[in-house]
Amino acid sequence: MVRQVKKLPIGPSKLTQVLTGLNESPKLSLNSLTSLRVSYAFRNDHFGARQVYPLFFSYPSHFVNDHLPRIRWANPNLDIQIERVRKTPQEAWRPELEVGFANGTVRRVDMHQKWSTSILKELMDMAGGDAWKEWKVKARASGQPIVPGEENEGLAIKQSSSGVLPTLKVFRAAQQSRPTENSSKQSSPIPNPPPPSSPSESIAEATPS
Repeated sequence: MVRQVKKLPIGPSKLTQVLTGLNESPKLSLNSLTSLRVSYAFRNDHFGARQVYPLFFSYPSHFVNDHLPRIRWANPNLDIQIERVRKTPQEAWRPELEVGFANGTVRRVDMHQKWSTSILKELMDMAGGDAWKEWKVKARASGQPIVPGEENEGLAIKQSSSGVLPTLKVFRAAQQSRPTENSSKQSSPIPNPPPPSSPSESIAEATPS
């Protein structure tokens, strides 16, 4: 019986490719942060994450899928929470990145209608420290992008919206404080039934014909 030899795939393994992506420059180290919390719509209702290249859109899930793993790799002790919420077309609220600092300060990044690299750069400008500043100077001097993919930021299509959209937290609070249809209606009291009539009123006396 001839023994078959299994051939290994040519080129880098999947693990090598993953590690290469996690370690690519710039390193996304964040200073003095304790937590990141991302809230966005479950489907493609929000800009800033999942990339749909034929339409040149970038949704918040693209930031979550491509950039958060690198942030987790560079900051293993950082508390990262992701909340994906099912959203109807009638519900109007914006995706948000909440940034918690060690001193108790909380800052927020509005992710509405933003390319994922724009969101990442806002976060790094907020907490990247000196290493991030040095990287930006080096990248500009060499003519390379600060973040790979930022050259597509001009392709983001802005959709018109009436006013500033609330955050998910504010939207939920408004929904909870809104009275329901049944509770808003005041029920009218049920009238008491009339007293029963006396026999003299209900029974007529028979008269002889």
